Amino acid sequence: MDERRYGEWIAVRRDGHVAELLLDRPRAMNAISTELARGLAAACAELAADGSVRAVVLASTGERAFCVGADLKERNGLSDAEFGRHRVVLRAGFTAVLDLPVPAIAAVEGFALGGGFELALSCDVIVADPTAVVGLPELTVGVIPGGGGTQLLPRRVGAARAAELIYTGRRVEAAEARELGLVDVLTAAGGARAEALALAARMAANSPIGLRAAKRALRTGSGLGLQAGLEVEDAAWRTVAFSPDRTEGVAAFNEKRPPRWETRPSP
Repeated sequence: MDERRYGEWIAVRRDGHVAELLLDRPRAMNAISTELARGLAAACAELAADGSVRAVVLASTGERAFCVGADLKERNGLSDAEFGRHRVVLRAGFTAVLDLPVPAIAAVEGFALGGGFELALSCDVIVADPTAVVGLPELTVGVIPGGGGTQLLPRRVGAARAAELIYTGRRVEAAEARELGLVDVLTAAGGARAEALALAARMAANSPIGLRAAKRALRTGSGLGLQAGLEVEDAAWRTVAFSPDRTEGVAAFNEKRPPRWETRPSP
C-alpha cells in the first residue's frame, strides 16, 4: 500500500482506486492547526486531480479522536490580523474536503467536535463506532461553526434540529447520533474505519465517470429548486450516457461478467 505525506500531520494511503486520507496528529487529537489545514487542502487537491481515485475515506490514525476541532492553543497566541489569515487557510482545508469530486466517507471513532465534526459533515457518508461523540460546541467558546456547520448540518437533519444542536453546543453520543441522522452507519467497537473502507471499495467498483457525475448532481442539485435540479441531473446523466463507461457497463451486464472500467474521467 502506497503512502504519501502532506506536511507533518496528513497522510494519504492508496489501495487500488480507494484513497485513505488520514489525520495523523494523535497527541493533539488531530486539532486543526494551520499546518494541518494546509496539508489537508494539498492532499485533497491532488486526490481531486487524480482520475484513478474513485472513493476517499477520511479517518484518524489515533483511537481517542477523529478530530477535536480547531487548535485553540495555536489560536490563543494569534493577533487579530494573524487570526484572519489563519481563517483563510482553515476555510481552504474544509472546502477542499467538501469539493472532492468522488464519494467521500468519514470514519469516526472517538471525538468529532467543532471543526472535526464539520470535516465529517463535508463527506457524503459518516460511519461511526460506539465511541463516537459528535457536536458543534463553538458557541461555548465565543464563535460560531465556521467550517460549514451552519449550512451542512441543517441539510442533514433539518433546520430545527440543527438549531437545537448548534445553539446548545451539546455533545451527542453514538447511539443518539445515529437516531438523529448525525451519522449514517453505526458499527461494532473499533469497526468504523474498516467498514468505511469496505463501503468505499463497493463504491469504487462502479463506473468512475458515473461516480463523479452522480456526486456532482447530488451536491449541485440539492441547493436548487426541483426543476433546476432536474436539469443538473440531466446534464450529469448525459455525461455518463454518452461515455465509454455506459458501453462497457451494458456489455458487462449482457455478458454476465464484472465490468472492466478503463476510462479515467477528467477532474
